[in-house]
Amino acid sequence: MPLAQFSEDFYAKLGHGIAEEFVNWFNMADHAYRSEFRELFDSNFRMFDTRLDQRTAELRSEFQRETLRLETKLEQRFSEVKADVARLEERMDRRFEAVIQQQRTALAELRAELIKWMFLFWVGTLGTLIALLKFWV
Repeated sequence: MPLAQFSEDFYAKLGHGIAEEFVNWFNMADHAYRSEFRELFDSNFRMFDTRLDQRTAELRSEFQRETLRLETKLEQRFSEVKADVARLEERMDRRFEAVIQQQRTALAELRAELIKWMFLFWVGTLGTLIALLKFWV
């Protein structure tokens, strides 16, 4: 596609040969600059693409390292929480065992107290029954 074209006055003053030569020189210079610019653009784009790939790989590896670090930290926290829960369960078991033991002791005392009162009731009833039988017989 020709870039430079001149008016008929230009052709008339310089002549068709020189004007055509001038147009061809402008078109060749334009073509050379365009191809040079295209090569420069392509090389810069390749460098950009290479840098982008490199940075993407760096970010990917950094992301993986950070993910592994966070996973390790999370697993450590979970282990700590599991240990805390185990200790809490152990404390609760000990407390419940103590409470259950206290309840058993209290129930045993209550049972002994009830048996004592039952014995006194039956002895009193038996004494009264024997006294009534001696009195009436």
